[in-house]
Parts: sequence; structure tokens; C-alpha cells
Amino acid sequence: MTMFGTLRTPRNLVFGAGQRAALPNYVNMLGKRALIVTDERLAADHTFAAMVDGIRTLGVEAQVFSGTIAELPASCIAEGVAVGRSFSADVVIGIGGGSCIDAAKVIALLLTHGGKAADYYGEFKVPGPVLPLIAVPTTSGTGSEVTPVAVIADPERAVKVGIASPHLIPHTAICDPELTYSCPPSLTAISGADALTHALEAFTTARRQLTPHIVHEHVFLGKNILSDHYALFAISHIAASLKAAYDDGAHTVARERLMLGATAAGLAFGTAGTAAAHAIQYPVGALTHTPHGAGVAVMMPYVMEFNRSYARADMAVVAGAMGLETAGMSEDERAGAAIDAVAGLFASIGIPRTIADLGISRDQLSVVAEQAMGATRLIKNNPRPLDLQSMTSLVTAAFDGDRERLRG
Repeated sequence: MTMFGTLRTPRNLVFGAGQRAALPNYVNMLGKRALIVTDERLAADHTFAAMVDGIRTLGVEAQVFSGTIAELPASCIAEGVAVGRSFSADVVIGIGGGSCIDAAKVIALLLTHGGKAADYYGEFKVPGPVLPLIAVPTTSGTGSEVTPVAVIADPERAVKVGIASPHLIPHTAICDPELTYSCPPSLTAISGADALTHALEAFTTARRQLTPHIVHEHVFLGKNILSDHYALFAISHIAASLKAAYDDGAHTVARERLMLGATAAGLAFGTAGTAAAHAIQYPVGALTHTPHGAGVAVMMPYVMEFNRSYARADMAVVAGAMGLETAGMSEDERAGAAIDAVAGLFASIGIPRTIADLGISRDQLSVVAEQAMGATRLIKNNPRPLDLQSMTSLVTAAFDGDRERLRG
């Protein structure tokens, strides 16, 4: 097999406790009128206020937009654009969870190129660079601080939609694990499970047929040697830290490893892409209004079982990255151990076991399957080919809690 790898990353990636103090100087290098995108809870936080004060101390004017809403409805994007336009922002900063950072990406896009978000749905629709972006995550989950995608909820569409372009990758990402110390156990669980799902899907996604122009043909390029490195790195750190961070939010080493793993998972899937678990979560989330991280985590053991015969060797490697004792096991047994370990870890942090537990009813399964198949940018990444019949079997098994039927 020809070696191939690609990474699309921020120009600057800073990680470490206390490194939020680096923010003002980065802002000052990029602009003089900073629009800071966050939500109401963070806007009232003293740590957030200190970051804003630090920016203003260097002579940069700062305007806070705190109207970000979880799961990112298009209405809050329009409000943020209006604020940024009236302020004449020349740099945009997203501080918060994935929704805040995604909002900052789309706001920067619309401030630069105009129009509405729907004009840019899909891949490679962004015509050029956007206003300089800085991302400061306060959860260990989406990895949006390093990825080329923003996902929003459009009221004209049944499911959430994505804008995918390398132009959306932030110029600078500052990942300070101290900002995650206040995350409650439920948010730690959901965001951390999301991050592990990113890494698992990136590592097991399909390889693409190489062409001389592959990097310009796909935003998400499939499994490759560089994304694999970050995916395994992420799996190792998240598997070792998620339960500990969930049990004890003040466990600083676990918090550090979890954020490091989440960012590495973003580097992995930001190049390789994600697959069936994310495709299914879009309709499940729309129908149940449950958090994205919970939905993908519920699906992940079923998707792994479905893909097992097509990604057995990769899943055997996952077992090692998770620190499982697999001496004497066959490759298939190691793959099975990895799936069991993922399911067990998620169960230990309160992730529901089935999509029925999320609120899906049996008569909605056909809708879930059909709408999941519509997420072509994700379906094409899955290592085992999917059609409507096999997708229906997959979501039905996830409804019934029956992984065994997916083997084959």
C-alpha cells in the first residue's frame, strides 16, 4: 500500500494549563476589533471576563456576542453576524463548547463572504479565507478548534447540516484544560464520548482511492498515516482519562489527558472524517433533541460491530491503544474486546445503551435510516458499504440493543 497522509491544522496550536493567557497577544497580532462569540453562561463567568480584559489591555476593542444556543440554530448565527457587522469586527474568537466555536466559524464566514449559511452547505463551498479565527474550547469534546467543519441546525431542514472547508480551520487554537474543570459530570461524559467516537471513526474509516488531486476533491480524505497517528494517540488518552474525569472533575491529570485526547481526535477526524455513527445521529438528534455526543456514543458499539468484518485489523489495534490485555487472543477476539471495552466505558459514564433510550420509537426507524443515508459525506467514509437495507438493520439493532445480529 502506498503511504499517504495529510493534515489540515491551525497555524498555531497551544495546549496546557494556564495557556489561555496567550490569547491576548494572538488576538493583537490578527486584528484590532475582536468579536468574541460565546454563550450566556460563559459570558457571566469571571474567567471569561479576565480573558476579555486581557485582550482590551493590549488596546484591542472587544465586543462580546453571548447569544450562542446549544446545537446552533441558524437564528443565533444571524444575530451574531449582525453584531459583528455593526462592530466592524476584523477578528473573531470562539470561546466555549463546540457550538460556540462552530458559531464563530460561520459568523466569520458570513462577515467575510456575505449571504446566508445555506449558501455554503456541503464541501468546498467557501470561496476563500474568512476573517481570522481563534478558538478557545472549554469542553473536551468536539475538537472544533482544529477542524474544517461547522454544523448548524437549519429550520428548513429536518436534520443538522454541515459546512466543510479548510478555510474554516481556526488560525489559532488555545486549549487550556483549566477551562474544563467546571464541566459537570454529564457534560464531561457526553463531550468525552463524542471525542472518543471521533477518534474511533477516524481510525476505522475507509481508505480512498488515491488520485493526484485527492486533497482538492475531498475535505475529508479517509484513513491515512497521519490521521491514524492522532486517532490512536487520542484513543489512548481518552480511554485512560474519561471515567476518571467523570468521577472526579478536580482530577487535573485526567482533565489534561481528556482535553489533549479530544484535540487530537479533532486533528484525526478533521482530515480522515467520521462515518455511520455521525450519519445516524443527525436524524436521531433531530427527532429526540438529545445532545450530539450522546447520540454518536450510543451508536458507536453497534457501528463497530457492523463494521467489524471490514475493519477487524484496525479494531484489534484499537484494543491495544485502549490498554486492554489481549495476549493470546486472535485478531477477531481483539477486535471484539475493543468493541466491548467501548460499550463498557460508555455505560460506566451514563451513556444510554440504545436509541430507544434516547426517545426513538420503532415507527421512526425507517425515517432515521432514510435520513442517515442522506448524509453522503459521512456514509462514503464507512469501511463497510451501506445501503438503505443495511442501514435499516443497523438502526434496528441499535434500537433493540442487539449487537450480535450485526456480525457478518
